[in-house]
Amino acid sequence: MTIQIGNAPCSWGVEFPDDPRNPAWQTVLKQCAEAGYTGIELGPIGFMPEDPAILAEALEQNGLELIGGVVFRAFHDASQWDNVMDGAVRTCKALVAHGAQHLVLIDSISPRRAPTAGRAGEAEQMDQAEWSAFRDRIATVARLGAEEYGLTVGIHAHAAGFIDFEPELERLLDEVDEKILKICFDTGHHSYAGFDPVAFMKRHIDRISYMHFKDIDPKVKAAAIASRTGFYEACGQGIFCNLGNGDVDFPAVRQILLDAGFEGWCTVEQDCDPLLDPDPVADAKANRAYLQSIGFN
Repeated sequence: MTIQIGNAPCSWGVEFPDDPRNPAWQTVLKQCAEAGYTGIELGPIGFMPEDPAILAEALEQNGLELIGGVVFRAFHDASQWDNVMDGAVRTCKALVAHGAQHLVLIDSISPRRAPTAGRAGEAEQMDQAEWSAFRDRIATVARLGAEEYGLTVGIHAHAAGFIDFEPELERLLDEVDEKILKICFDTGHHSYAGFDPVAFMKRHIDRISYMHFKDIDPKVKAAAIASRTGFYEACGQGIFCNLGNGDVDFPAVRQILLDAGFEGWCTVEQDCDPLLDPDPVADAKANRAYLQSIGFN
């Protein structure tokens, strides 16, 4: 297997399964294939049909392979544990049903962290007891995915959650067994957090099992940091830009992957704000063309 390029429903503005602004799941599959991709993520559980027969037929009709799925829920909030586990179990079952491999865990956006996205020095920190419980909840879901369902589980740092900044990510990696928890590395969120994605990849490539390709507009990021803009406001200002238009060095990212013999999927995530009237198909095509221009087939 070589490096393969996929896309995800978030590139169509799909973040939550019941958002009335979501396009139809059939439209997302069709447009993803038309834009030149051969794989797609599940999106938030409940967006695509959970009946395997229905989704399998649609994937086949569009020539798409299911790559993986994301559990984007409040790991930081103990009162939300039942909700986290609901998302985890349903996602695992869906992935196994379609032969997908990657279970991605993301601590969702916290009101305690959203105002300081991108500003590590100002962000609220958990105390030791809260951190330990938080870490153990992540480890529990990682073990579930890896040991009960045979999936490759990756932790994904995300702006405005409690696994956002590089020291938090590395602390978690140190404290959770590599056998059950790898890294789903998102280039854009690492840049947004104020750290160098290329340098991180060089240090941790052996633990990176899956990639999310995302870029960050440096002007929007600089303005957001200078004006202490919160996460949601920065998204509305277009901080996530098309690949190649931001500050992530994708040719260097590609070289690291090649040098390490990385095989498998790298998924484009062009996070977009539906209120900005985005053009997901044009963005998907532009991102695919850019990746081909730097050597990703």
